Amino acid sequence: MADSSSESTARPVVYAVVASTFFVGFGGGVVFPILPNLGEVLGISAFLVGVILSANRWTRLVANGPAGVLVDRIGTRKPFVVGLAIEGLATFGYVVAIESAMPEVWFILARIMWGIGSSLVFATAYTITADVSEATTRGTSMGIVRAGITFGFPAGMVLGGIVSELRGNVTAFVLAASFAALASVIAFFIVPETHVESADSSIKPWDLETTLPALTVGLVNFGLYFAYIGVLFSTLVLYLEVKTLTLSLEFAGYGIDYGEQGTSGLLMAVSALSGAVFTVSGGKISDAVGARMPVLLAFLATSCAGFVVLTVAPSFGAVVLACGLIGAGQGGVGGPLTALLADLTPEDRMGRAMGTNNIFGDVGGGLGPLISLPFANTVGFDVLYALSAVVPLVAGVVLVAGIYSYTARLSPTVEESVV
Repeated sequence: MADSSSESTARPVVYAVVASTFFVGFGGGVVFPILPNLGEVLGISAFLVGVILSANRWTRLVANGPAGVLVDRIGTRKPFVVGLAIEGLATFGYVVAIESAMPEVWFILARIMWGIGSSLVFATAYTITADVSEATTRGTSMGIVRAGITFGFPAGMVLGGIVSELRGNVTAFVLAASFAALASVIAFFIVPETHVESADSSIKPWDLETTLPALTVGLVNFGLYFAYIGVLFSTLVLYLEVKTLTLSLEFAGYGIDYGEQGTSGLLMAVSALSGAVFTVSGGKISDAVGARMPVLLAFLATSCAGFVVLTVAPSFGAVVLACGLIGAGQGGVGGPLTALLADLTPEDRMGRAMGTNNIFGDVGGGLGPLISLPFANTVGFDVLYALSAVVPLVAGVVLVAGIYSYTARLSPTVEESVV
């Protein structure tokens, strides 16, 4: 492991990881405002659109475990750089898909590639951060890195929504691919090796972290991604179309009318921007109070409140508020949750722990589109969002039960939690 005692040494590494994940995150968000509507134009069914949107997460179910083991075996630098490069190629695959006679096949292949690349990126990004940070600042550092990932995602959604309406879908995908290429360049020249290397090079997909803390944090991650990515982001553009809620702006005598794609992209960006802000503050607060649990439970309740508002939203303004609350809840949990996992995991197992955590999140994010799109078409959005409001509450119960069973305390301090 690299020397992590100096905050001045850790900060540039964390910021380089932030920059890389921010730029590559464009490709993750760009498809969400485009593809649900594009499905009708290309003759792709709602179920198949769900398959495309979730294909990267199903791929990560297989790739996350080996990615985590690989990090613990050979270190973080090479997997991080290679993962970013693969995500860049996957983003360019969207351009090929849109011009192809078989777009659904190319979209699925591109999303599979994205899943492989993002498995490497996520396993390494958080492991690098855990390596170079101390327990008393870990929540802040994890929050900053998660914010970088989160900021890139809404940037991609804005890019996908607005640029696709102004310049076309191909232009939006090309821009996203260009920024993804920039991410791999930044990582190659700046991010150093930080992790423990081992002479054992064997990689086993089933070599996961199955301790109670890893499973508890993973289940919470499952619920958050199911409700946030799997439900909200996968259905918002269709919800706006059904409710006839779109955005019109007027400035200096000029009016701009956004369609469902542009409006959903902006609303997703509002949600993710709120998440990024509270990711940083949530991690920082958990460091300041010296405990993760109170912060986690407060933000889980915030996410629940957001879905409640969305269920009864009578206006566009209420939808904006709901998206902001859901994003704040998702983001506020992110920093303290990954910090809690690092607190309770030996550093030579951190790669595996992050791989396990990512598997749970990807199951949630992958199931979400497959269930939510057909469910909304059959039962309606109000019922869907009302049921989604229950998910953060259940996650809170699981979190309390798991951490209490492991530590015999409802809210262990950071010093009590550190392995």
